[in-house]
Amino acid sequence: MSALVLDSPHSGHDFPADFDAVVSERELRESEDCYVDELYAAAEEIGAPLVAARVPRTYIDANRHAGDVDLDLIEGPWPWEYRPSGKARIGKSLIWRTLEDGRSIYARRLLPETVRRRIERVHQPYHRHLKEKLDDAYRRFGKVYHINCHSMRSVAGKQSDDGAGSVRPDFVLGDRDGTTCEPRFTELVRETLASMGYQVSVNDPYKGVELVRAYSDPAAGRHSLQIEINKRLYMDESTLEKSPGFRRLQKDLGELLRVVVREISD
Repeated sequence: MSALVLDSPHSGHDFPADFDAVVSERELRESEDCYVDELYAAAEEIGAPLVAARVPRTYIDANRHAGDVDLDLIEGPWPWEYRPSGKARIGKSLIWRTLEDGRSIYARRLLPETVRRRIERVHQPYHRHLKEKLDDAYRRFGKVYHINCHSMRSVAGKQSDDGAGSVRPDFVLGDRDGTTCEPRFTELVRETLASMGYQVSVNDPYKGVELVRAYSDPAAGRHSLQIEINKRLYMDESTLEKSPGFRRLQKDLGELLRVVVREISD
């Protein structure tokens, strides 16, 4: 057991029977953080829990606040908490309305009760389970370090904040401009990856979203860092198959976790 906890909210691809999308599962999987939970397989070896989503982020996104509802997707008024992030503008809030290319995922709007059921069945249990793991580590060690695990397209799509066609670095670390974890933890991860030969950016173009915001309090010893991995390092984005680079990256991430655990244990 260590003070390190990981989670992968976007690696799930078990499609619920009530999804009712009008696009294919293959098209929906283009937004998936494919194999990210597998890339961090070393977490188990070093005693760090890894919480991983089972359903797709397009069905409901655990990395959004439960109130981040896209009102353009809802049939009638929304009767529960409403906390917009601005992502509804591009159809990428709690429940995705559009694919990356802008096509609609649904043929019709969703009833508020339909969305509420998804929150209760998927979103709330994910957050509850992650919080339990974080709180358990905190009770044991008086501190907890949370790594929120993601992957990103190698080249930005047309709805991306960094501009269509932008070529992305190997890794992007996000600590919401230094507000979700101590700077030396972000620097430890950046320096370790850079020493392996990777190009690493910090807070550009990704700063971290709900899961690092919700469970971080650096002053109290609760640190959260988002790590985005460029998909070109480990998979073929056109076929969604693993590439020969998968094993090397998995090994390097295992070494990263061991470095982190040694450092936070001192």
